[in-house]
Amino acid sequence: MDSSPRQRRLIIAAAPAVVYLAIRLIGLLVLAWLSAANDEALLDNLRAWDGQWYLEIAQHGYGGVDPSMVDGFGNRYPETPLAFFPGYPLLIMAFALIPGVTATGGAIIASLACGVAAAYGLARLGRRLGGSDGVGLLLVVLFAAAPMSVVLSMAYSEALFCALAIWALIGVIERNWLLAGLCCAASGLVRPTAAALVGVVGLAALIAIVQRKDTWRPWLALLLAPSGMLLYIGWVGVQTSSLTGYFALQQRGWSSHFDGGVVTAKFVLESLTTDKSVFETFTTWIVLTAVVLLVLLLRSRVPWPLLLFAAAVLVLDLGSDGLMYSKVRLMLPAFPLLIPVAIGLSRRRMSTAVTTAVLIVFFGSWFGAYSLTAWQYAI
Repeated sequence: MDSSPRQRRLIIAAAPAVVYLAIRLIGLLVLAWLSAANDEALLDNLRAWDGQWYLEIAQHGYGGVDPSMVDGFGNRYPETPLAFFPGYPLLIMAFALIPGVTATGGAIIASLACGVAAAYGLARLGRRLGGSDGVGLLLVVLFAAAPMSVVLSMAYSEALFCALAIWALIGVIERNWLLAGLCCAASGLVRPTAAALVGVVGLAALIAIVQRKDTWRPWLALLLAPSGMLLYIGWVGVQTSSLTGYFALQQRGWSSHFDGGVVTAKFVLESLTTDKSVFETFTTWIVLTAVVLLVLLLRSRVPWPLLLFAAAVLVLDLGSDGLMYSKVRLMLPAFPLLIPVAIGLSRRRMSTAVTTAVLIVFFGSWFGAYSLTAWQYAI
């Protein structure tokens, strides 16, 4: 029996994971290089900044977080750790149950595993929207190599949230309402950005209900979608004796509130007109590139849930005050922005597509590594 078709199927099946992990390995090698150049430990950088909070919560619970850890203004209040959602720490704990795996190891394994899950979702979406496996793999490449994709290898919650968001939107597009509802509910326990996903999944389910499609199944998504976020924000409200407790602690600890993009616009203008650092200048140009990609996505024929989700993520990110240096990281879940690029590259010559992909991989790897080593502030 000819084994060629079977081998081809195996290669196609393994390709998203292999491509994703290969790019993340390149990112880790670049991070190791810049860590050594700056006399820093690679492992310390992989669990830096927010990673320290997630690891403390995973190991000691919200009440046992090291009291020396402080918010963005150098203060510490009893409710400060509640700014970090519990989904990712719970996953860290699950992986840390494996014999010989530490909390740090569990966090990194969890992020890589979630990244692989996200890669398979992207490959599926790319194949559906672009009509070929090549588009799917290009979408995986662009996501794995995006600026600040370094957090996909760190003790950060982005990989978990992105995987859940991707599969929730696949559920919406394929009208698998149980998948959409469960993934959306879980995402609400991971990051506040889940508000964008809840809105999209809820609206899609409501439209299906009004149009009398799929009988009772859209009701599952409509009811499940907001449950995770409501549960955690409600719990924080109980702990702080205020219905708006979560939002109050975010604003007090990290100056994170919606201002319509005023502070972001000021940051962009200052970066373009005054003497700013390399990191701040590149951050500005990446933000502007994301806006251009949103316009391209608007002109393309992608399903409206993908367009609306990408737009909502950008609005929540760029429309909020807070740490400007985190803007690029917080845009990472807006993966639909990459779809027009993946489709466009798939229509070019192989040499053009490969050269472009290689340049993006090495730029993304450098930018993420630079932000953790040479740059001295939080990301």
